[in-house]
Amino acid sequence: MSTTRREIAAPHWLVQLLRSTPVPIPWNMVARAVLALAVPLAVGYALGDIGVGALISTGALPTVLSESAGPYRYRARRLGGATAAAALGYFAGLITGGIPAASIPVVVGVAAVSALISAAGSNASVAGLQMFVFCVLGTGQHVTGLRVEILLGYFCVGAAWSLLVALSSWTFRATSPERGAVAHVYVELAAMLSATDEATSRVARHQLTTAMNTAYDRLLTARSWLSGRDATYRQLLNLLSASTPAVEASVAMVNAGRRAPDDVIDHFIATSAAVLANQPLPEPPSPPGEDLDAVLAALYAGLTRIGKGDNRKRREVQPWHKRLRGWAGSLISGPLTWFAALRLTLCVAIAEVVALFVPFERSYWITLSVGIVLKPDFGSVFGRAVLRGIGTVIGVGIGAAVLAAGGEGRLLVLLIAVFAGGVAVGKVRNYGILSAFVTPLIILQMDLASTGSWDVVLARLVDTVLGCAIVLLFGYLLWPGSRRPQIGGRLAESLDSLVEYVDKGLVLAPSGEARLERSRARRRAYRALADLRTAFQQVVVEPSAAGRQAVAWWPVIAGLERVADAVTEVGVTLGRGAPAPDAADVALLTAALAELAAAVREERDPAEMPMPDNERLSGVVDQIGAAFDAVRGPDLVERAPLRLVRRFLPYHRRA
Repeated sequence: MSTTRREIAAPHWLVQLLRSTPVPIPWNMVARAVLALAVPLAVGYALGDIGVGALISTGALPTVLSESAGPYRYRARRLGGATAAAALGYFAGLITGGIPAASIPVVVGVAAVSALISAAGSNASVAGLQMFVFCVLGTGQHVTGLRVEILLGYFCVGAAWSLLVALSSWTFRATSPERGAVAHVYVELAAMLSATDEATSRVARHQLTTAMNTAYDRLLTARSWLSGRDATYRQLLNLLSASTPAVEASVAMVNAGRRAPDDVIDHFIATSAAVLANQPLPEPPSPPGEDLDAVLAALYAGLTRIGKGDNRKRREVQPWHKRLRGWAGSLISGPLTWFAALRLTLCVAIAEVVALFVPFERSYWITLSVGIVLKPDFGSVFGRAVLRGIGTVIGVGIGAAVLAAGGEGRLLVLLIAVFAGGVAVGKVRNYGILSAFVTPLIILQMDLASTGSWDVVLARLVDTVLGCAIVLLFGYLLWPGSRRPQIGGRLAESLDSLVEYVDKGLVLAPSGEARLERSRARRRAYRALADLRTAFQQVVVEPSAAGRQAVAWWPVIAGLERVADAVTEVGVTLGRGAPAPDAADVALLTAALAELAAAVREERDPAEMPMPDNERLSGVVDQIGAAFDAVRGPDLVERAPLRLVRRFLPYHRRA
C-alpha cells in the first residue's frame, strides 16, 4: 500500500465510524417509545411519586430497545422474548444485588449465556442482550430500599404497558408492514431505472436488493406463524414472487447502461401505491412496438407477469425441536461463538472486579458498558467502544447534570420523552447517537428513586471510561486475533453462491420449477453479496490491519456484484429468441469463479483460467476478469488473500 494510502487510512475509518445511516426517521417508533417511557413517569408525577413512575418506566425499556420494523407476529415474538429475558435477568440481579460474592458470579454467568444464545438467531441475540443489561441494572437496585417483589412488580407493570403500546395497532394494521415492504420493492425499481449515472444506479441496485430481502423475510416470517389459509399473506408473497422477471429485466437494463421508458417507471410507482393502499393493480403499459430487443421485451413481459401473480407453495414450518437442534449444532461446530462468549465473560469478570475498587455508588455502569460493547454479533468491537465512549460521555453529562441541578418533575418527564425519541432514532441511524440518548435515559430512570447530585456526573464518566478501556485493552488490543482480518471466509462463501447462480442463470429454464430454482439462486447470490458488503462495512471502521484490508478488498465486492448483474443481463435474454450459451462455456465461467474462491481460501493468487470466446458472454467474462485483477493487486502485501484465513476457515461462516 502506498504512503498516501496509509496516510488517509485513519481519517477514512474515523469518517466511516461517525457516519450516520441515511434512513428516514421512524416516527411511529419514536411515538411508541415516548408513550412507553414517558407516560409512566408522568402518571407517577401526577400521583406524587415520580420515583415509582421511573421504576415502572424502567420495565418499558426492554421493549423500546428491542423494537424493530416487521410483521406484527414477528414483533410480538421478538418483543415478548426480549421482555421476558429482561425480567429474568432483572430478577437475578435483584436477588443478588448488594452481595458481591453472589452478584459477580451471576452477572458473569448471565454474560456467558447471553453470548452463547446469540447463535440461535436475531431474536435470541436481542433477548440475550436484554437479559444481561437488566441483570446488571438489577444488581444496583438494592440502594432503593424496596423489597425485591415490589421492584419486580413495578418492572412487570412497565413491561406490560410497553408491549401494549408496541402492539396496540395490530388489530387494524395487521398486514401494513408487509404491504409496505412489498410496495417499497417497486419504489426502488423505479428509482434504479430512473438513475442517470452508473454510481447512482449502483447504489439504487443495492437498495433494491435490501428491499427484496426485507420483503421476503417479512412475508416468510409472517406466514410461518400461519396455517397456510391467510389469503392476504399468500397474495402478497405471490405478487412479490411474480415480480422476479421484472426485477431481472430491470437489472439487465441498468447493467447495459440503458434507461427504461417513462411509462415503465410510472407503472412501478403506480403499482407501489396500489399495493400500499390495497387497491387493484394498474394495467401494465403496452410495448412501444413489436420489434423490441430482448431486454426491453423481457421488461414489458415482466410487467404483465406482475398482475397475474404466482402460485407459490408455502414454506414448511420447522418444528421447534429441530431449530433447537440446529442451534446446538452451531455451538458445537462454531468456535467463534465460544471465543466471543469467552471474551465477553472475561471482560465482564474484570469489570466486576474493577467495580469493587471504584469509590463510587452503583459502579455497575462499568460492567454495563463492557457487555453492550462486546455483544458478539453487533459489529466492530473497536467501533462500538469508541462510539459508546463518545455517546456516553455526552449522555452522562446531560442526564447527570439534570439530576444534579434538581430539575422539576415536569422537566424530567419532558426530558425522558426527548431521550426516548432519541433512542428510537439512534437505533436506526448511529450507535453513538443511541448511546448519547440511552445513557441519560437510564441514569434518570435508575436515579430518580434516590437523590441526584453532581457526584453522579463524575461517577458515570469514570465508569464509562473504565468500561470502554477494559474492552479496548482486554477485548481488542490483547485478545488474540481481534485485529487480524477474519473476512476471507465470507468472501469465499459469496463466491460459492455466485458460482451456483452462474450455473443456473445461464441455461434455459423450460419448466416452472427450473425458473423458480434460477430465481432462488439469483436471490441467494445477491443476498450473500449484500451480507458481505455489510460485514466489510463493520470492519472498515477499524484502524488496524483488518480495517485497512477491508478497504483494499472493497473493489472485489464491487467486481462480484457486476459479475452477478452481467449474468442477470444474459439470463434475461434466454427464452426470448436468444440461444443458451454452450454448457462448456458456462463450465469455464463456473470453474473460474471456483478458482477465485479457492485462491481466497488457500491464501494465494488465483491461477490463470481459460475463458469462453463467446460474444454473448463477453460482459460476464470482462467482469470476472476484473474481479481476478482486483484480487491480485495492486498491493499484495495489504490485499494478499488474508494470511490468517486458513486459521479461521473451519468456522468462517461466523466470522
